[in-house]
Amino acid sequence: MNSPPSVGTRQQILDTARRIIVGKGFSAVGLSEILVAAGVPKGSFYHWFRSKEQFGEALLERHFESYLQQVDASLGARGRPAPERLLEFFGQWHALQSGDDPQSRCLVVKLSAEVCDLSEPMRAALEHGTAQVLARLETCLAEGIAAGELANCADPVEVAQQLYQQWLGATLLARVQRSAEPLDRALAQTRRWIAEQAPRG
Repeated sequence: MNSPPSVGTRQQILDTARRIIVGKGFSAVGLSEILVAAGVPKGSFYHWFRSKEQFGEALLERHFESYLQQVDASLGARGRPAPERLLEFFGQWHALQSGDDPQSRCLVVKLSAEVCDLSEPMRAALEHGTAQVLARLETCLAEGIAAGELANCADPVEVAQQLYQQWLGATLLARVQRSAEPLDRALAQTRRWIAEQAPRG
């Protein structure tokens, strides 16, 4: 009697698929290509996922689960000043998205325009994941305001939205232009904004 596929097989499918989809997109990649690359039979896929859409939802959930750990390591480091945490977070964003490794590319930017009109569950997964990133950014900003480290930041919710939208837009433009310049400008603008928040002694 065959034993059911392990949780490790599920993770193998998701990890393999991410490497392929970040380069090609979601719609352009067939299940056969993913399963051959992962070295697992089709039955293992349908043991874990009812459809490609449900698989896409799980892929995004897994992406945010991993990414939020990185976010927490920078923005959530409460023993450090908020401006330092913000600079580390956006510095890492710049380094990853302007580098030569295609696997570091932002899955949110890659899939948002493609899947939001095609799949409500995948759109909802994107919305939920980005909301969690924003919440962590808002918390870091609010802590900086409370500590007197961000003297000119009045509304952490609005500023978090502005910063996140700026960086998502810069990441998209960097892909369109095949240049790191939009990310360079975003980092320079963010650094200037943080410098302007310093308390006046």
